[in-house]
Amino acid sequence: MSDDSETTARPLRIAVVGAGPAGFFATDALVKDTSIEASVDLFERWPTPYGLVREGVAPDHQSIKGVTRIFDRVLQHPRVRYFGNVCFGEDVTRQDLTELYDQVLYAVGAQTDRRMGIPGEDLAGSWPATEFVRWYNGQPECADLAFDLSVERAVVVGNGNVAVDVARILLTDPDVLALSDIADHALEALRQSQVREVVMLGRRGPAQAKFTNVELKEFGTLDGVDVDVAPEELELDLDSAGAAGDRRVARNLEILRDYAAREPATAPRRLRFRFHVSPVELLSADDSVGAVRLERNRLVRGSDGYLNAEGTGEYETLEAGLVLRSVGYRGVALPDVPFDDSRGVIPNRLGRLLTSPDGEQAPGEYAVGWIKRGPSGVIGTNKACAVETVASMIEDAEQMPVESGGAVGPDAILAVLSERCPDYVTADDWRRLDEAETERGKSEGRPRVKVVRVDEMLNLMRKRVEG
Repeated sequence: MSDDSETTARPLRIAVVGAGPAGFFATDALVKDTSIEASVDLFERWPTPYGLVREGVAPDHQSIKGVTRIFDRVLQHPRVRYFGNVCFGEDVTRQDLTELYDQVLYAVGAQTDRRMGIPGEDLAGSWPATEFVRWYNGQPECADLAFDLSVERAVVVGNGNVAVDVARILLTDPDVLALSDIADHALEALRQSQVREVVMLGRRGPAQAKFTNVELKEFGTLDGVDVDVAPEELELDLDSAGAAGDRRVARNLEILRDYAAREPATAPRRLRFRFHVSPVELLSADDSVGAVRLERNRLVRGSDGYLNAEGTGEYETLEAGLVLRSVGYRGVALPDVPFDDSRGVIPNRLGRLLTSPDGEQAPGEYAVGWIKRGPSGVIGTNKACAVETVASMIEDAEQMPVESGGAVGPDAILAVLSERCPDYVTADDWRRLDEAETERGKSEGRPRVKVVRVDEMLNLMRKRVEG
């Protein structure tokens, strides 16, 4: 910032769009950095902060949610403000933020799923796994979805951690889930579930699966669940055998081989792993999914050195009444913000927003998290990503003359929100809701009982204020 002795420096004013892990890690880095003094306003479309920690982490994995203790401290910082229930593009625009703030950081994640692109994908009973995850986690937009769990077999397409979470939630004893913060509507539906078998499909082999050792091994500890793997599908080709030198892959193979060697059991529920198969069509039964047509694959190394799945022309049909695809997340363009549609990210260089993938830098605008780099890594990966972007922001800020008495002050945004979005939520409001949810949970021996509807959230906040 300017060292002009005739002016008085003021805190750098920064807007962060998106109050998920990436937005919080970046905010934390900004207010802790001693080379600048920054005030940060966090904007979030829902009343509740924390993004995927609240809406994506499986309810039976409470330890992962402990990261919110860091985020809570960030919200308590005197130079951090939280504005929830504010929709970017409607309640506030890009122009608003670039005019009212010195820097704007986009941290909106990857908000939709990738499609399989096969016939029958839009049949009833075919869903993105992302919507199922948000449904059982109580995200308001998905609270009223109705998944048909009266079927006996569900198919999960994908071999990543999201696919593993979805399969585990479908198979876990509801009495176990009842001790978590799973949404009440999902718990009730799962209590009535008739799903007895979940089949996970991987288009490549076990050596290419993305799930972690811990999550894979967890299936073997589920009460009332058998794990079935065909030994022949664990055989590795020469290329895959080389990948087995990776410690994670080697351990996954060890766990899978242990499952394959177990004696057939008679547990009431079963998980089947299938490898080297791709769904090529969803077949209809009374206008809903009735079966999945699968093609057997072989692995072929491409010119880029990547092992690709190639169809062999061998087909089979697998009956199933529910299909959840988990083949990747994808970023969504923000209103008026440059977007690289081919990659599903905001074009950037070291976090600095570009006008196009090969364009010029847009001064004062940045990206972080999945909308910056694509949907890769786990929650903690966002910390290193945030450090890189914040370094660019600080470097740019040092060249930016920021003086007191400017055209707008820190409260200018309040006038905008009061006019367009009077129901915006503050950190104090969130704390009241947080207390209400945790109080409800105590009586049931749960971490919290989530409120899943925005109007109820806002009413609880107001009642607490009035009381």
